[in-house]
Amino acid sequence: MQSFLEKAKEVIAKNQDVIAVFEELDRTGKFKKRTYKIRAAFTLDEELFNKFRAYCRENGINMSGRIEHYIREEMKRINKK
Repeated sequence: MQSFLEKAKEVIAKNQDVIAVFEELDRTGKFKKRTYKIRAAFTLDEELFNKFRAYCRENGINMSGRIEHYIREEMKRINKK
């Protein structure tokens, strides 16, 4: 059975991102966002892009959010291998 200290060290190691948020709060008095968005620059087929944009507009879908969803799904598929 793990000692309290060993378990505490394990939890700390697994949750470094959360700890960093609280360190930022302690240092600045403000919460730091856990994740930031980046602006990506890549090329797409123009016709495909226009069709996808029209689809998103017609259905009230956020394009960036949908692309993030597709990327997450692909990453899950890759990680299952």
